[in-house]
Amino acid sequence: MKRGTKITISIAAGILCLLLGMGLGSVFIGPGDMAAIVKSKLTGAPLPEGVPAITSSILWQLRMPRAVMAFLTGAALAASGAVMQSVLRNPLASSYTLGVSSGASLAAAAVILTGFTLPMLGGYTLVLCGFAGGLGTVFLAIGLSARFDRNLENTTVILTGMVLSLFVNAVLTLLTAFSREHLQQLIFWQMGSFAGQSWRNCGVLVTLVVPGVLLLTRFGREMDLMTFGEEQALSAGVELKRVKFMLIALAALLTGSAVAFVGVIGFVDLIAPHVVRRIFGGSHRLVVPMSALFGGAFMVLADLVARTIASPVDLAVGAVTALVGAPFFAWVYFGRRRGERRA
Repeated sequence: MKRGTKITISIAAGILCLLLGMGLGSVFIGPGDMAAIVKSKLTGAPLPEGVPAITSSILWQLRMPRAVMAFLTGAALAASGAVMQSVLRNPLASSYTLGVSSGASLAAAAVILTGFTLPMLGGYTLVLCGFAGGLGTVFLAIGLSARFDRNLENTTVILTGMVLSLFVNAVLTLLTAFSREHLQQLIFWQMGSFAGQSWRNCGVLVTLVVPGVLLLTRFGREMDLMTFGEEQALSAGVELKRVKFMLIALAALLTGSAVAFVGVIGFVDLIAPHVVRRIFGGSHRLVVPMSALFGGAFMVLADLVARTIASPVDLAVGAVTALVGAPFFAWVYFGRRRGERRA
């Protein structure tokens, strides 16, 4: 099958996943009703007689922002994962390896436990602090790695990130143990949820995700070279330290912004890039945007399962992605080990 055909089918599948996420639930909303509702909201045209006002509210105020937010989050995490796997030359690498999730969780926990609120931000205080905590942990990991190793070797970066993650998680565990009245809220945030998302949140996240993915795509050639090894990249003229720092920072920015809005959701950044490389090959000019597309579609489906499988209970979407991601993680790891032994 030609590459253009694969891309067309993938885009169509992504749109279909979005429509499923918007239409399925306790109240089924068909494509025709969706089109009528969207037209009414955008142009002010009256709703057709067969479309109840409550259906319009469910779609426009609840399901559409939730599905769009899920898609943007999945896109951010998957594109970030594709970059991390390339830069660190590890098929199991992700921004979480460098402590984004643990740093964001600790900052969010501090806000939840203390009730701290910035006057100008109000409810967005948790978002900003979670974002700053995740990004700050990554920059701390990179800074410490640079002090230990001027060349920022991949092994040094990964080990430093893992050590920081373990330390931050230990602090978070202590805070949780001493604050049982907030236990449920903390655990739910750490497993991720798209409940209660709004168009305003979608607007903020899209201004970060779309430029971030496009900017990462521009570094496709450098990532292709880095995949073959750091010496080859240097010999080809890549300013390795600067490019590696920039790519890690951009990937962390994408992950941190997504985590700050919806909580910690794992494994999407692992699954989507591997699937995309199997289908489209290893060119990162295509891997990064297609990973964003596949990650977004996967996240919408995972959220659909989370809100319908035990309705009216709204499950944490991180639990659904973990059910798929954990076996996938094991398959990638042990498949790689078998390949190394055969070699």
